[in-house]
Amino acid sequence: MNILAVIPARGGSKSVPRKNITKIDGRPLISYTISSALEVDRLTDIIVSTDDSEIGSISKELGVDVPFIRPPNLATDNSQSAPVIEHALKYMEKLRGFNYDAILMLQPTSPLRTSSHINEAIDLYNTEECDSVVSIVSVGGNHPLRMKKLDGNRLSNYVDQKSWNMLPRQVLPEVYIRNGAIYIIRRDEFIKNKELIGSNCLGYKMNNKDSVNIDTYVDLMVAEILINNKNL
Repeated sequence: MNILAVIPARGGSKSVPRKNITKIDGRPLISYTISSALEVDRLTDIIVSTDDSEIGSISKELGVDVPFIRPPNLATDNSQSAPVIEHALKYMEKLRGFNYDAILMLQPTSPLRTSSHINEAIDLYNTEECDSVVSIVSVGGNHPLRMKKLDGNRLSNYVDQKSWNMLPRQVLPEVYIRNGAIYIIRRDEFIKNKELIGSNCLGYKMNNKDSVNIDTYVDLMVAEILINNKNL
């Protein structure tokens, strides 16, 4: 199976400026994802899609290809992932002269995601009938049946909680959310629907620690603590 792994890493970031190359434990954030991807021997090609020359140079030094500079219209604050992946896929298929079987998106904001996670997600994709696999994590105490909303200062339930109201989270049905670490989708399914999640999608479960996603400076601090304390 030919798999194209794409690491999307634009230069702009509002919450943490230059986030993708911000240092965690002395290493650029993107280096954790690149290292994990390079340890997976089933990936046909690994590329970084970026609009930023510094990110491109660092990525090349770390051992992955940066075959193009991403167009500015695909590197704005409002840019969606699917068009970015489609651009990378079309570029690489023209360059390589063949079509891939599957696409793997690895966002650099998940530094605790390892090669083992990637391999296990690929195994899941290969062993069960599906068109896509997405990594997920339990919402834990942030359960939808405990969510509230405000109308002015008046508090009400966000959804109809029925008999679940006020029950402890331990007895609520398990609910998961995408953690942003791994997306695998069949190439033809992606081309057809221009979405990274297919109609027959499997969930690959990851734990809370490995699901840390860097969006704020607090996330950076948490990630560094976890990286430096493997036994936590």
